[in-house]
Amino acid sequence: MEKKHVIDAIIECGIVAVVRAESSELALRAVEAALAGGVNAIEVTFTVPGALEVIRTLSKGVSSDVILGAGTVLDPQTALDAVDAGARFIVSPNVNLATIEAAKSKGVAVFPGAFTPTEVLTAWQAGGDIIKIFPANVVGPSYFKDLHGPFPNIPLMPTGGVDLSTARTWLEHGAIALGVGGALIDRKLLKEGNFGEITERAKKFREIVNEFRMGK
Repeated sequence: MEKKHVIDAIIECGIVAVVRAESSELALRAVEAALAGGVNAIEVTFTVPGALEVIRTLSKGVSSDVILGAGTVLDPQTALDAVDAGARFIVSPNVNLATIEAAKSKGVAVFPGAFTPTEVLTAWQAGGDIIKIFPANVVGPSYFKDLHGPFPNIPLMPTGGVDLSTARTWLEHGAIALGVGGALIDRKLLKEGNFGEITERAKKFREIVNEFRMGK
């Protein structure tokens, strides 16, 4: 899948499920649950034990419409390894120019993390495709709205603390998509084996996105 199609598909979905789990097995079950709820943009973070193998397994076992990415990518070699394992987009919590360049060299989308106006512009000018605003919960939607003001043409995605109660507000303030971690892939639910609740939350997040875009 070409980079443009990956970006378009993520924007269309509106939700990127940020997968953090204490084992590779739980990560795979979490992905399965999110997909069942209609969230097909999946970010497997490198905090997951055996993250590369999880990405490799998913890249071989899921349908072609699933958009699989790697998160918490802190250096260029990890980015290269993730792409070789099957990741179609790379997400980092910070602006690392070498990591951005590594992703670009592989022809995949890259979403660097930024927090300040300077970081946003630096990440964008370096070749970031969508700029991840992180940690978004520290400042909230009002800051995001102010940040979006001078950068109307830069696609921004809040991540960190985005939940069902705030999702629509982030969208109203200009978010092109939402990175959702614990409010969707809840570690407590994973430990309990309550994957059905993860699926239901995924459905609710997708419903919020769809209703917003339909003007409801």
